[in-house]
Amino acid sequence: MKTYLVGVGMTKFEKPETREWQYWDMAKEAGTNALADAGISYADVEQVPVGYCFQASTAGQRAAYELGLTGVPVYNVNNNCATGSSALMLARQFVEGGLADCVLALGFEKMKRGALGGGADGGARGGAADDWSKTSPVARHYGIMAARHGFEMSPPTAQIFGDAAREHMEKYGTTEAQLAAVGAKNHRHSAHNPYAQFQDVYSVDEILAARTVHRPLTKLQCSPTSDGAAAALVVSERFVERNELADKAVEIVAQAMTTDTDESFASGSCIDVVGQPMSREAARQVYERSGLGIENVDVVELHDCFSVNELLTYEALGMCAEGESGKLIESGATTYGGRWVVNPSGGLISKGHPLGATGIAQAAELTWQLRGEAGARQVPGARVALAHNIGLGGAAVVTLLRAGAL
Repeated sequence: MKTYLVGVGMTKFEKPETREWQYWDMAKEAGTNALADAGISYADVEQVPVGYCFQASTAGQRAAYELGLTGVPVYNVNNNCATGSSALMLARQFVEGGLADCVLALGFEKMKRGALGGGADGGARGGAADDWSKTSPVARHYGIMAARHGFEMSPPTAQIFGDAAREHMEKYGTTEAQLAAVGAKNHRHSAHNPYAQFQDVYSVDEILAARTVHRPLTKLQCSPTSDGAAAALVVSERFVERNELADKAVEIVAQAMTTDTDESFASGSCIDVVGQPMSREAARQVYERSGLGIENVDVVELHDCFSVNELLTYEALGMCAEGESGKLIESGATTYGGRWVVNPSGGLISKGHPLGATGIAQAAELTWQLRGEAGARQVPGARVALAHNIGLGGAAVVTLLRAGAL
């Protein structure tokens, strides 16, 4: 059964503690926006998967109850940084499987200031090696990192991605300026996004001169902690027809989630540990199921939690050969006027990264792009879009969207 996005909404992503609001307030705002976008009522919603990482069990119910008390099933989803796309995937599966005609995927996060630690328990903000080695669900991943690069007192997530960047530089000749070019591009894109946490533009030199978080990554190449929420309505073809929503509908052509395999750990490389093999396999499955390839895609929202991960994902998605991603960003192929526009929203680096909302916010941005509703950041003639969301621990979700498929 075909599935469609017909209503999307989000809050502005903000620095934690900027506003006096609770997670249910932001979820209400995003959900209300999505329902209004589709022009339907919460009474039409039959299932609600809700993604978040840092709130207590059944926080999904507390958030969804702000939209209505209809007694529908609510599922609480936590898949680290891939939480939002995991909730979206559950919504699609409910509809594709014929279990529901209208499902609301909701994601939110109310975070603390400071760098993320080694796990999704909301408490780790750096810590010593003993902290993660005993209790973290990503201990295997950080163990690979520590065996090859040691363990420092900088934030663990920045360490593991920074170490992946150094490996890429050593193996392929990727430069610090090429890594910084990712940050420069995404900050430039976010200047046109009213939902973005940051809307400042920086040069490559300014990004290189920013404070180092973990060599070679500077602060302006790292996604910030953020508060925010996003929502998306996934519906069946008959729901679209019954409610006359064809002008709003964007088809979910194919979607795949992968988790770690032996390939993630066998090489002892941080490039593999942070998820490049998962992303590559998820993309392969999506291309195979859809009959489309990266050559058919116009616009991409991908998981640039750190600048290096955007480069690794270029390779995983087939946008360039292995080791050629530094040259690809340098060529201008991934911005306006190039072959693709990647992260027109500003991406995680500049739009922000409230974990539970991120994957759904990507879907919102791409829905607006495919409808031609993205304003000053509109990608001309966008017809096919790809979203990529990944979380350590691990999960990678790739989603292919198409406009005008009814």
